[in-house]
Amino acid sequence: MAPPLNRRDFVKGSAIAASMLAMPAIGTEAFAAQPKDKYKPRDVALHWLDGGAPTATIGTTWGVSWPQGMHARGTDFTVAAADGQTVPVQSWPLAVWPDGTLKWSAHAIGADAGKVEQLKLKTGRPAKGKQVVSAKTSGDRITVDTGVIRCKIARKGSMLIESIERDGQPIVRGGHLVCQTQSHMEIDPERATTFAAFTGQIDEVTVEQSGPVRAVVRINGQHRQDDGSRSWLPFVIRLYFYAGSDAVRVMHTIVYDGDENKDFIRGLGLRFDVAMQGELYDRHVRYGGEGGGVFAEAVRGLTGLRRDPGEAVRQAQIDGRAVPPLSTFPDAVSKRLQYVPAFGDWSLRQTSCDAFEVRKRTKAGYVWLESDHGHRASGMAYVGTPKGGAAFGIRNFWQSYPAQLDVRGATGDEAQVTMWLWSPDAMPMDMRFYHDDMGEKTYAEQLEALQITYEDYEPGFSRPIGVARTSEMTIWTLPATPTRERFVELGNIMQEPPLLAAAPEHLVGCGVFGRLFSVPDRTTASRDVIETRLAANFDFYRKQVDERRWYGYWNFGDVMHTYDEDRHTWRYDVGGFAWDNSELSTDLWLWYYYLRTGRADVFRFAEAMTRHTGEVDVHHVGPFAPLGSRHNVVHWGCSAKQMRISTAANRRFYYYLTADERVGDLMREQVEAVRTLRRIQPGRKVESGVFTATPVGADHPNVNFGTDWGAVSAAWLTEWERTGDPKIRDRLLASMRTIAAQPYGFFTGAAPMNLDTGAYDIVHDKPPIESHLSAVFGLVEICAELVEMRLDENFTKAWLQYCRLFNAPAEAQKAELGHVVGPLNLQQGHSRLTAFAAWWTHDTELAQRAWKEFYAAKNGQPVRPLEVVRVEPPAVIKPVDEAPGVSTNLTNQFGLAAMQCLALVGGELPPNGEPA
Repeated sequence: MAPPLNRRDFVKGSAIAASMLAMPAIGTEAFAAQPKDKYKPRDVALHWLDGGAPTATIGTTWGVSWPQGMHARGTDFTVAAADGQTVPVQSWPLAVWPDGTLKWSAHAIGADAGKVEQLKLKTGRPAKGKQVVSAKTSGDRITVDTGVIRCKIARKGSMLIESIERDGQPIVRGGHLVCQTQSHMEIDPERATTFAAFTGQIDEVTVEQSGPVRAVVRINGQHRQDDGSRSWLPFVIRLYFYAGSDAVRVMHTIVYDGDENKDFIRGLGLRFDVAMQGELYDRHVRYGGEGGGVFAEAVRGLTGLRRDPGEAVRQAQIDGRAVPPLSTFPDAVSKRLQYVPAFGDWSLRQTSCDAFEVRKRTKAGYVWLESDHGHRASGMAYVGTPKGGAAFGIRNFWQSYPAQLDVRGATGDEAQVTMWLWSPDAMPMDMRFYHDDMGEKTYAEQLEALQITYEDYEPGFSRPIGVARTSEMTIWTLPATPTRERFVELGNIMQEPPLLAAAPEHLVGCGVFGRLFSVPDRTTASRDVIETRLAANFDFYRKQVDERRWYGYWNFGDVMHTYDEDRHTWRYDVGGFAWDNSELSTDLWLWYYYLRTGRADVFRFAEAMTRHTGEVDVHHVGPFAPLGSRHNVVHWGCSAKQMRISTAANRRFYYYLTADERVGDLMREQVEAVRTLRRIQPGRKVESGVFTATPVGADHPNVNFGTDWGAVSAAWLTEWERTGDPKIRDRLLASMRTIAAQPYGFFTGAAPMNLDTGAYDIVHDKPPIESHLSAVFGLVEICAELVEMRLDENFTKAWLQYCRLFNAPAEAQKAELGHVVGPLNLQQGHSRLTAFAAWWTHDTELAQRAWKEFYAAKNGQPVRPLEVVRVEPPAVIKPVDEAPGVSTNLTNQFGLAAMQCLALVGGELPPNGEPA
């Protein structure tokens, strides 16, 4: 076995390989151009994702791609407006190419830059701002100063945020995490139910960035029972600060590590106090409703009284301004104010995605009054006075129900605020599985059940141990009660944070993500039909999310797997046909569609899915960590725990486009995921003989070259380009080299892997085999990147052989392999493999074959407009749309095949219809 390469050998070997590999031709009519040798942008035009300049921001971070060889890792960047004025920017590398030049860079601008519509990123010394952000550590405290607010963060104890000051006045104090549990889901008078309260306790605090434009503080800890008897529910909190901003962005992640049969969470959130100054009639509460609506009242109201305090008084209170002096009030009012009730407690609760309620009461022990109702609240609130207060909110509030925003004790010196990510007024969080074992005691019985419900069930594997959820909150420390217009503006910033992006043309030009996408082109009838279908497929799923109400704390971001045309519903209750959990690369379909279109709605959809599939569908601690769970009625319910679900391939897009640290954590979790194959088999209940199982505890587990290695290589490639770690690089290269050295290359199927070196054993004693699932979980996309990097000539040959032969006729497979590996499924989806081989080798016949495979739509979708049918009651409970024959599997694979065939061999697409 060859030793790992050192850096000198690697650079030398890469240069030799590059000279030996054939460079695809540039600028031909049939094949996509290779723009990396031409595209050298002096500057990059940036646009706001949602169109037009935002009215305000709290600061913005985004990622930009670069062609290989253009910029050194340490290049300085500056941002300029259309008028030539520079904008202060903080920059850092996200990824590098194999030659060490920048592949992705991250950039942050402060709050003051948000109103500029046109910006450009270019090399140069960054401008210095009038205000900077800094994070300084002293003793047991970190102090972050944005130039507007000063936040003191504890390094131990339970008070994460000790205080937030503005103009020297502490307005927010005592920020801490809260959790409430109960021991049984259903309250039974004959069975004792115990309740417990927990507070977040800090274990570790890290300053990840300290300015000058952006500061990030990470806090790790667990929730500890208030009596000290137990700690559980690990959390990761990141606090984000920007120069010139009065806001703190809070990323909140919990990992469920309890017993789902007795740890029922009945409340989960972030709590803090807000200083209250002045008279009760100058204390204001605001809630964001729907459609820009605002609920705005005072703790002690001065409107609607039997005696009128005067229009000036009433209008000032309505506006949130300080009312005129009490001496100006009529005596009939001023002498009787003590008899006007003061409401100290307020609550907005979103009990479902379609219903919220605002309530208030004078104080505990007295009845709640129903103040208002609505459908979908914005998730924003405010409490304070004309002398200062706090606005606060939860992003994706109604989408992630049940959520709640509480204010308590607004009549005292401090009002207590709780942002409930799980409302204590809702039913407790139920993490249990949805059925008993139904007699599935043995492997044979479990396999039989799989044949009828498509559910891979095994006792003990349906537990939620280790699943996570990340939520986003924002706290503004304000100098006064905001106007209604400003309050709505803050809510919009929270729900759709302004994000800068480069145009799709720039991304295409840089050659990132395997060159597998192109800018939409409708210049021929054939292209127009494909583009129309691509758009219709996305729009259908976007509408289905709302129509089918795919919302909720644990559900938001996922879609369903398969449709039931008899019931006119998705198979939400049928085994493995329910929640999709990234099956057949839903994430990749959405992200590649965004890359080529730049559509904001596609980005937001894909963003929500990345949050969900990377957190909820993956076990982050416990016996299954860090693997993901295959599709199921319950996200974590399937006993097939696999790297194909937890793969970093699905997260890389969001990370590189936004520089999101939490997603960076998720990808790093996967670097050693392959080691779990020593004890957990990725697919136990499949036909015997497809791949050899690994004995539990084996030092060299069997790692297949498809779904397993696709995930392994994605994790290793990403870690290498993020860090430059030579050990990770060497493991990746060794795995590539030894796949290529197999007798049948990728068609060897699997082999034992040395987990320390990454090298596979060479297998000589079995015929070629293949699964139709091998390449549909990110393998195609990662291999496209690896081949483009020209790291190993023999690997490139092995991959091209696989691409060429997968859909090839039996006689072609027989001639080259000595065996026939088919018939194989998902031929339409695999037409993109044929297209890649055609593109790389400049083979016109292969390009034509790729389009024939695509149009044949075998195990795929027909190339025609999507048919959508409206189904009306009483056939259904409410009117719904359905697409006959819809399948998320086939939608994903159609989308990826269409986009990649257009990018690679679009020139061979007949202009007016199906190939002959």
